[in-house]
Amino acid sequence: MSGSRSSSPNSNSGWSRKENKMFEEALAYYGEGTPNLWDKVSSAMGGIKSAEEVRLHYEDLVDDVKMIESGRVQYPKYKTQGFWTRG
Repeated sequence: MSGSRSSSPNSNSGWSRKENKMFEEALAYYGEGTPNLWDKVSSAMGGIKSAEEVRLHYEDLVDDVKMIESGRVQYPKYKTQGFWTRG
């Protein structure tokens, strides 16, 4: 990874909610150690994103998490209440 390609903490601007959900489900199904992971995730998404776009999206999300965890970006405030809400 060569630095974040996102211009803001939200790197999802080029991805719809549906695409993100498909990405998350495919990544969870295959797991991070799977050979040809990005090709498989792309295929599971119906080919709407290339394997390279999928890989870059994953790397952007990893970079965003690292920035949040390091305190360089404020932890997002969610509108829902419950176990996952910080505050």
